[in-house]
Amino acid sequence: MIRFENVSKQFNDGTTAVKSLNLTINKGEFFVLIGPSGSGKTTTLKMINRLIEISEGSIFINGKKISEYDIHELRWSIGYVLQQIALFPHMSIEENIAVVPEMKKWSKEKIKNRIDDLLDMVGLDPEKYRHRKPSELSGGQQQRIGVVRALAADPEIVLMDEPFSALDPISREKLQDDILNLQKTIKKTIVFVTHDMQEALKLGDRISIMKDGEIVQVGTPKELIYHPVNDFVKEFIGKVDYHNDKFNLETVLSRTHDKNLDLEGIPVIPVTSSLEQTLESLSQQEQIGAEKDGKVIGRIDRQSIIQHLLNNLKEGEKSE
Repeated sequence: MIRFENVSKQFNDGTTAVKSLNLTINKGEFFVLIGPSGSGKTTTLKMINRLIEISEGSIFINGKKISEYDIHELRWSIGYVLQQIALFPHMSIEENIAVVPEMKKWSKEKIKNRIDDLLDMVGLDPEKYRHRKPSELSGGQQQRIGVVRALAADPEIVLMDEPFSALDPISREKLQDDILNLQKTIKKTIVFVTHDMQEALKLGDRISIMKDGEIVQVGTPKELIYHPVNDFVKEFIGKVDYHNDKFNLETVLSRTHDKNLDLEGIPVIPVTSSLEQTLESLSQQEQIGAEKDGKVIGRIDRQSIIQHLLNNLKEGEKSE
């Protein structure tokens, strides 16, 4: 879907932001770029839609070099969500969402239906919100509009540059959950930049950890947790004891509040399973059931396990 071949970026002041990057992002994947400040993650993201031009190498989308696309068509076909949200303050919510579809000359009826569908998708009643101005919305609601505006013209790719980092912790966690649920429906290729490892582990199908303009490791959350390539990755992930013998699947179930037992066709594992066994099962399935004494007592998915680990991290930090 998106392929980087020996991509480098050097700015006019001589700073090399990205060094000979080779990377493939798969269709429909939620791919996270993470690293400390100055690691090159945002530069890497912005090179995809040519907000920053490449110095060397090539980026391909669907096998075609991005330099061969008309730049306006390229950007119209890629959704973009910023930390700053950047809604037009004097335009209504529906006018904000309609910007790119109007540029693409969609019919008024098609645009109206698309706006209604998108607002419904993020839990905002179209009749209530379509005519409001951005200033009439909370920060979390504005960021939801930023997300649906990026989806308005139904792009294959959505770029998200630290979109939730300016929000309070409760709004941020809610939007993380919302984007995960939304992705199950829309199945876009999402490239997401963050500096927060907890957020990366929760959201990413795969994660690329960057340092000094280079990729240190790319892998699934499980691969990074169990097989960090060096001490930098190990320390960046955090202090959670992921091999903890105290792992208890029943505790995870109690935290997820998901007791839906409609598990037809879904594999079931014993509630006594270890963390590694649970992650192994979830690497093959989106969700699995857990049984105790021969009875299914609930179901879990990868996000609920990651959230459990993150809660343990937070609790460990409080106790230090």
